[in-house]
Amino acid sequence: MFKKILLWFKSSNAKDTKKTSRKSPTPNAPKERTINSSRIGELGEYKINIQLDQLPKDTKYLTDIMIKNPKSRTGFSQIDHIIVSAYGLFVIETKNYNGEIKGGRSDKYWRVSNRFNMFNPLKQNFGHIKALERVLSELPDLLYISMVSFTMRCRFSIDPELRKIESNELIVYDTELSEFINRKINRIKATSDKSLLTETEVQNIYEIIQSSNITDPALRSEHVAKIKKE
Repeated sequence: MFKKILLWFKSSNAKDTKKTSRKSPTPNAPKERTINSSRIGELGEYKINIQLDQLPKDTKYLTDIMIKNPKSRTGFSQIDHIIVSAYGLFVIETKNYNGEIKGGRSDKYWRVSNRFNMFNPLKQNFGHIKALERVLSELPDLLYISMVSFTMRCRFSIDPELRKIESNELIVYDTELSEFINRKINRIKATSDKSLLTETEVQNIYEIIQSSNITDPALRSEHVAKIKKE
């Protein structure tokens, strides 16, 4: 009788041990995934690149271009994206904000969810365009279209004219960037009486901008540090 009780006790204890081992996490169990702000920025740029890849084959684009700008406090302009097309240059500033974006074309600052100010991105992009004009001074008649792209985590309370394709200053969502560029190109085709750029001229503009791009890591880091300090 005693042996039966002992065997039952061992069997019961073994079952409890198995249950416990199932509940205990293994040393290699995956940790809960978190996405930090830098990762969000990378995802945003990835979405933009997908949009740019959908552009017509006769366009060219450059990403993360830093050029000299003597009128900037840092001495440089860092441009997120430039689209070179036969119908003009699209200069794109990308923003990674969350909430309501409120502001007008002439306002110095725009509000983000009524919590803090951001410098008017159109004015920021205007500075970028002026820097490009200096780089491309031998081509004074180029058409520049300023575009500011926000993520879908935003909603716009802005001048409605900035959403109309007739404007050369456009506020768009990142997921509609290629759509707006294509619509703008078609609009220029239909309404402009200016001669279009040839394939050779598009290539030439692309190469001039590319050769003007400052890639020195030290200068780039200094530029970013000054912006953060301001």
